[in-house]
Amino acid sequence: MLPDIQLVMRPGIVELGWGHPDPALLPTEALAQATALTLADHGAAALAYGAEQGPGRLLHALAERLGRVEGVTPPVAQLMITGGTSQALAMLCSQLSRPGDVVLVEAPTYHLALRIFRDYGLHSVMVPGDAQGLHVETARTLLQMLRARGERVAFLYIVSNFGNPTGVSLAPERRYALATMARHEALMVIEDDAYGELWYDAPPAPAIYNLMPGGPITRLGSFAKVLAPGLRLGWMLADPTLVRRCTATGMLDSGGCVNQFTAHIVATLINQGQLDQHIANARAIWRSRRNTLLTALARHLPAGCTWHPILGGFFVWVRLPTHLDAAALLPIAEAAGVSYLPGTRFFATGGGHHYLRLSFSLLPPSELELGIARLSKVLRSARS
Repeated sequence: MLPDIQLVMRPGIVELGWGHPDPALLPTEALAQATALTLADHGAAALAYGAEQGPGRLLHALAERLGRVEGVTPPVAQLMITGGTSQALAMLCSQLSRPGDVVLVEAPTYHLALRIFRDYGLHSVMVPGDAQGLHVETARTLLQMLRARGERVAFLYIVSNFGNPTGVSLAPERRYALATMARHEALMVIEDDAYGELWYDAPPAPAIYNLMPGGPITRLGSFAKVLAPGLRLGWMLADPTLVRRCTATGMLDSGGCVNQFTAHIVATLINQGQLDQHIANARAIWRSRRNTLLTALARHLPAGCTWHPILGGFFVWVRLPTHLDAAALLPIAEAAGVSYLPGTRFFATGGGHHYLRLSFSLLPPSELELGIARLSKVLRSARS
């Protein structure tokens, strides 16, 4: 029988590799209420072909909410409703690139973004970073070198807040530097901000997009992490010219808004204040799970393992002693009842052999504790 969902839990294995929200935290009751209210008040519009840019109800609600949360209210002409970050990335690849182009990406970066870029025939060139995020001057040097030898660089892709897999956010001064570089070099920057609202200690620095009004920066947001991934709904902030290009496609001309019905439901959730309430509740739970995982790492992992402080998002990026290969150890770990994602998956051209990514978003505290205890035994055995 075919599965209903992407995530398949394997009996006896603590799955620390999946960056999915815990199904127990999905707001089913709030969504049911919002669906009923949407059908009662906006049923005809919600069930019709939607405007290509997205329904005005959600565009205006989203613009108002961004202004309230971030202090900068974007013009609605700069907003577009998407089918989530993955669909938005694919759409931007089709609009901004052609096969053979180069994309500049962080090292490491979101592994499935690399997959999308490969699907469009793009070559990912890795830009190193550190605990403060991407090295902007290195990105500039690489960009100029690539252009000097005749290569076309389509854009730079960055997860600006609580990145996947590292959990690192781009430092404020580097955000300004990147925005300035984008304008001076006429380089499109795609800012993936899927985790920006999932902060646990303090809100992140202003979005790169908000630092350079009118600059060549496109920002992607998603409701997958802060609400529910099955909604397949997100948003894009971009120059109005790019918004018009993205809406003037055959797919949207034929089908309208990518998710008209769920877009109306999310507009209702925002207008009723239920999205804010759900994010606050989920943030408190994930903060506690973050603390549980970090405490377990400090208690159990052997000497030589290190990780960054995690201020938000879903992930912890663990550096193993250099003689340990996370990919080679994965079958041993799974036989011992714990799984993770090896670091090699987050690099386009090699690297990350002694890194692994852990997620605390899916499992309750007791499972997180158990998983780290099992992982520790595997690592200690491999060292001996």
